[in-house]
Amino acid sequence: MKYNKLGNSDLNVSALCLGSMTWGTQNTEAEGHQQMDYALEHGVNIIDTAEMYPTTPLSEETQGRTEEIIGTWMKKSSKNRDVIIATKVTGAGNQSYIHDGMPINPKKIRLSLESSLRRLQTDCIDLYQLHWPNRGSYHFRQCFTYDPTKQHTNEVNDNIREVLFELQRQIEDGKIRYIGLSNESCWGTGRFLQTASDNKLPRVVSVQNEYSLLNRLYDLDMAELSHHENVGLLAFSPLAAGLLSGKYADGIIPEGSRRTLNDSLNGRLSEYSVQALDQYISIARKHEIAPAQLALAFCMSRPFMASAIIGATTMQQLQENIAACEVTLTQEIQSEIQAVYRQYPVPM
Repeated sequence: MKYNKLGNSDLNVSALCLGSMTWGTQNTEAEGHQQMDYALEHGVNIIDTAEMYPTTPLSEETQGRTEEIIGTWMKKSSKNRDVIIATKVTGAGNQSYIHDGMPINPKKIRLSLESSLRRLQTDCIDLYQLHWPNRGSYHFRQCFTYDPTKQHTNEVNDNIREVLFELQRQIEDGKIRYIGLSNESCWGTGRFLQTASDNKLPRVVSVQNEYSLLNRLYDLDMAELSHHENVGLLAFSPLAAGLLSGKYADGIIPEGSRRTLNDSLNGRLSEYSVQALDQYISIARKHEIAPAQLALAFCMSRPFMASAIIGATTMQQLQENIAACEVTLTQEIQSEIQAVYRQYPVPM
């Protein structure tokens, strides 16, 4: 397993991160514990979660259950000191049942942080991430209606400043070690960095955005920011919600898979993406590599990648995903991937 320094922190994170959003719905507590045990035994040292998880599906009844499952593992496992825990506070407009849908502000951070600490059965969270910008986001196929002209610059700047001051207080109290962002833009990340610099406040060390062979928006301005500002990417959906594993090929919908809950996989599966998808899977099969391993090996090869977040509902999937660390992409494979990318630069 390869390890990468996370921004300017002292955290060295494994190239693969264990995602958890199925624990509590698609996966039982025992299955979640089994996944954590296996992942740590094979070099994974970071687990990502969120106060709103599980998401498959989202519901008020199960909200927070994923953190609880991690918490019961933390309480009983002898390896709990070896793992980096990353969780998230939910932004405005998401799940009104989480503190009345309050936007991210100092009060929301205090309420959500205390709840997460209690569920996780820990005194300190290694990486605390802001899940959604209050001002809105173009992620999750919202780019078609995204309109930043409705944002009020002074309000955004004031909110960023007060949020960073609150996060500083929580760091001083020993409840958080480092902070990160999620579903953010280049401008938004830049404002957090500049505000931190101007006021001697905590600096974000990571951004958790979607990245895969089918979604390479991060390759552009965000990659430039990552390079110059030393902010690592924690890539979610590196398998495009399972599409790049090939398990949905030929219209197959496996029992218990995410497509049984959401047929389009949040807009990832469409007439546009399926053409690029078929070609990437063909490259994998031509070179006798499991499609999921090709997709993960590609993500891990990117210079801005801190860790790619893998999720699994079965141990077989998890084992195959972690084995991607042993795959090296030849120049021939990289050239073939580039050719598909040029033909389908934004397939979803």
